[in-house]
Amino acid sequence: MDELSAAYRTCRRINALHGRSFYRATSLLPPGRRPHIWALYAVARRSDDLVDAPAAGTDPAKSLRQWESEVMRAVSGGSEPTDPVLRALRHTVRIYDIRPRLFAEFFESMRRDLTTTRYATWDDLRTYMRGSAAVIGEMTAPILGSGPPGLPYAAALGEAFQLTNFIRDIAEDWQRGRIYLPLEDFRTAGCTEDDLGTCVATGTSSPALRRLVAFEIARARTLYDAAQPGLAEVDTVVRPCLRTAFGLYSEILREIERRDFEVCRGRVVVPAARRAVVLSRSLAGGRPWRSTSATTRW
Repeated sequence: MDELSAAYRTCRRINALHGRSFYRATSLLPPGRRPHIWALYAVARRSDDLVDAPAAGTDPAKSLRQWESEVMRAVSGGSEPTDPVLRALRHTVRIYDIRPRLFAEFFESMRRDLTTTRYATWDDLRTYMRGSAAVIGEMTAPILGSGPPGLPYAAALGEAFQLTNFIRDIAEDWQRGRIYLPLEDFRTAGCTEDDLGTCVATGTSSPALRRLVAFEIARARTLYDAAQPGLAEVDTVVRPCLRTAFGLYSEILREIERRDFEVCRGRVVVPAARRAVVLSRSLAGGRPWRSTSATTRW
């Protein structure tokens, strides 16, 4: 048990270091449930790092295949892992009966990140997000006390969080050679890839890029709205955590709006004072996020 506790502490450190908004929200979970969320986060984070920040001299595809094999062995009843993250994951999957198929879907999208740098349509991106975000929501659902009726809401929330990240990180992703937002939306907004490159280089978003960002923010809010009924599907004791997660991620969108849809002048960060307001409203049982109402700039 000491080894297992140490394994979960490793997962907590990974979460605290890399997922600040997410970690703040999970701190509101009952103590017995937090470690299981941290375990899922640690696996997802390590997978992302193998793709986005591979160690010098390594083959990302080979490293990801090896990691996928180890994860699938851990969640499918193989021998006891020695890696602390996998040890914690194995325990979490057993406790909450999380389906191994969800991890297989997750790695399918991770592999796509090694070969796909553009998504032509929203449907194309949604297919990718199924494995990279929606299944994460479904993995966490039983930990939060949600049964099968809550899975569509959990999936929508995972997609809402990821689309929020794509909007905020459009400049960083461009510098990695990737564009996640659909190219069909670029065309509709009158923004080209060259325009985006110029915006990133100058640190100033063009009117066309701002139109694109405004549209994607409105789309993200439809996902938050679609996920909102899921609050009634989880245990009462975890609702403050979920409301806080809704609020903190939604505040990223609001901060972008406050900056007049500027996304190329450094990473958008929500000020501490507003994070405190979100937390206060969440604990009071309020709705600390904005519904679909932003005016798009088409």
